[in-house]
Amino acid sequence: MGIVTIVMIKSFIVNLLLSILKLITGFISKSYALIADGVHSFSDLITDIIAIIGSKLSNIPADEKHPYGHGKLEYVTSLIIGAIICILGITLINNAFNNKYESIEYIVIIVSIFTIIIKFILSRYILKKGISLNNNILIASGKESSMDVISSIVVVISSFLMLLGKYNKIFLFSDMIAAIIIGLFIIRTGFKILMENLSIILEEQETNKEYIDNIKKVILKNKYIKNIDKLVLLKFGSYYKLICEVSMNPNISVLKAHNQLDEIENRLSEFDNKIKYKTIHVNPYKKEKNL
Repeated sequence: MGIVTIVMIKSFIVNLLLSILKLITGFISKSYALIADGVHSFSDLITDIIAIIGSKLSNIPADEKHPYGHGKLEYVTSLIIGAIICILGITLINNAFNNKYESIEYIVIIVSIFTIIIKFILSRYILKKGISLNNNILIASGKESSMDVISSIVVVISSFLMLLGKYNKIFLFSDMIAAIIIGLFIIRTGFKILMENLSIILEEQETNKEYIDNIKKVILKNKYIKNIDKLVLLKFGSYYKLICEVSMNPNISVLKAHNQLDEIENRLSEFDNKIKYKTIHVNPYKKEKNL
């Protein structure tokens, strides 16, 4: 079982327990904001399942029709996650206008504070793993979990305001407002995930200057390389495809140039095994006449 799958299973279990706790408490206390927050947590269960499936699919080996593997399935999975989140947010906002709001109970505040603590720990854990593994699915799931923390904070604030409803009925609308705010947060997160992954599917390249510079240093360690004319690092899920043009002395043999490129590819793999596919083209270095 892969690391990504293990992380997502842990997330699934935590979100299942939290969503059940929020929904039960929300229905008992008649807090629509907490019910919306519970639905938000329940959406994490859906995204976790999709994330696990996407992780499995993205690791399918390359075949005749897909010579660079199936890494981009990771982004397709993240697009599905983003779409689900957006639809969920719109639904919650729509329902917020069709509910009757009554005074709140202290249990809502207690449950919300508890979930804030748990979800904060979970979201930090998922994001940390996603960044370390350079896994887009985990990063998307971690961001969604972070928004769940914010939504729970909104519930806590609205619950305190609802307690003032016995003095002025206008405070009873805070639960509806909180539900709408949670819905907007959800839509914002989903839209951001959609835009990020659409960009990557359209052949987005790595833009981390420090990482790119380190790759160039590895290539330029070869004494026969005079210049790097072009370097593009395309994202393919958890791995990269390198497209590079280098200048070599035109007087060396084709065989020697071929051997030097093999050496460079081996060094790149040692530097980072996520650079899975490499295409290096040789240009003649016109300023040099001799080795």
